Amino acid sequence: MKDQELLERITVNPKVMVGKPVIKGTRLTVEYILNLLAHGATVTEIITEYKGLTPEDIQACILFATKSLEDTTFMPLAGEKA
Repeated sequence: MKDQELLERITVNPKVMVGKPVIKGTRLTVEYILNLLAHGATVTEIITEYKGLTPEDIQACILFATKSLEDTTFMPLAGEKA
């Protein structure tokens, strides 16, 4: 699936979840899905728990986060070396 097709699965609406990016047709935020993955949930576990989600929805969350970080510059924290 092409990037644009995946990204079309994510929507931002100020009236839904305070404007956070969500999977279209749900109230599941990209942040929430990424947090589940970061804490060890598998794609299979997530789509089993949230009926109607697809593996492509999870892929879309990861791609959205990746694209969101492309132009971000990170500065070292105080006391860290660059």
